[in-house]
Amino acid sequence: MGAAGPGEARRYRAARVARRWGPAVAAVLLGLVSFGAGGWVERGFPGTLPLPAAPGGQFDQAKVQQAARVIETNYYDAGIGGGQLSRGSVQGMVDSLDDPFSRYLTAQQYRSLQDSLAGRHDGVIGVSVAFQDGRPIVTGVLPNSPALRAGVETDDVILEIDGRPTGQLTPDQTSALIRGRDGSQVRLLLGRGAGVLELAVTRERFRSPTVQSIRLPGDILYVRVYQFGTTTESEFDGRLEAGLGGARGAVLDLRDNGGGLVSAAVAMVSRFVAGGEVFEERGRNGRTTRVPAGGNHLAASLPLVVLVNQSSASASEIVAGSLQSHGRAELVGDRTFGKGSVQVAYALRDGSAINLTVQHWYLPGGRSINGTGLTPDVTVALSGPGAMFEVVQPARGYAADTQLQRALEQVSGR
Repeated sequence: MGAAGPGEARRYRAARVARRWGPAVAAVLLGLVSFGAGGWVERGFPGTLPLPAAPGGQFDQAKVQQAARVIETNYYDAGIGGGQLSRGSVQGMVDSLDDPFSRYLTAQQYRSLQDSLAGRHDGVIGVSVAFQDGRPIVTGVLPNSPALRAGVETDDVILEIDGRPTGQLTPDQTSALIRGRDGSQVRLLLGRGAGVLELAVTRERFRSPTVQSIRLPGDILYVRVYQFGTTTESEFDGRLEAGLGGARGAVLDLRDNGGGLVSAAVAMVSRFVAGGEVFEERGRNGRTTRVPAGGNHLAASLPLVVLVNQSSASASEIVAGSLQSHGRAELVGDRTFGKGSVQVAYALRDGSAINLTVQHWYLPGGRSINGTGLTPDVTVALSGPGAMFEVVQPARGYAADTQLQRALEQVSGR
């Protein structure tokens, strides 16, 4: 999620939350970009920046330039150039903040971030996986992805990638093997149930929607939000308007949603509350800005339950926490990640960017979830990483999804 100063609510144009890695299960997003949980607003830099005095003293630009000259003149590898040293200097300044959510992005990482926010994926197949017992297990398949069209399913165990066994692979190695040039194929040997099958999946550049929905038994509208991107608000409104007729309740699934644009989060909350504030934000000046609900309150009285888990972070926690605080929804699932800070992506002149923490956000009433997360009203564990209901593969059903089953029970009783 992302935000900035008192007037920043109007400037949330290109912000994205980086996803986080689970503490017990290493997750690899093989169709999404993962940076860590945060929010972004794109902002340009002037060519020359002022160097203000800081509490620790004046920034010593002469010292930095002297160090660069020493390295360029004396380092044994004469191929080291100014560009590499410049990148390293920026990287070092950001690292010195000791902030897990402030980071330097290369030009390629920044472009990937912007693509991801727009739902564009390049050279991937569109699955997320988690590691269990040393093997990668498919935990999700993106809508409109090559993996979905090829027949990959949630809960498939990836046994081999192009003939290479996966038992000893790290998450990074697994990701590198599955990614590749657009138009090339990757062959996956998959364990499914008691059987084994091999599928050839063509890597490609594709666009994936961020919202999917389906009508479940009992006239309950189920809406899955994968991330909060540039098209999420319009996609969500379209799904909500199309599904409200005759609906007796709704389940909003924010599990494994690491966040994104705060503007989309504010819009989503606004559809379910008639007024009041969505959240509060506080910057370096100590001032509190209250962000109000606005827009079309399409479903302000519809019974609602929100599904969350340990990978629900940032913008997802704004939505879930705000709806819980307003008394509009019960939360079902696991305790959320707990990210209450806000980042802005400042574009640098070479195409790279600095993702910088500029604020912290709070739930209505001033409650912080940073480092603690949201506690569900009903805590329910999932039996395994592949047990989650996959809306793009509804024939698999949701018998194994204990969290969704409990959510349906709760919403029917509201």
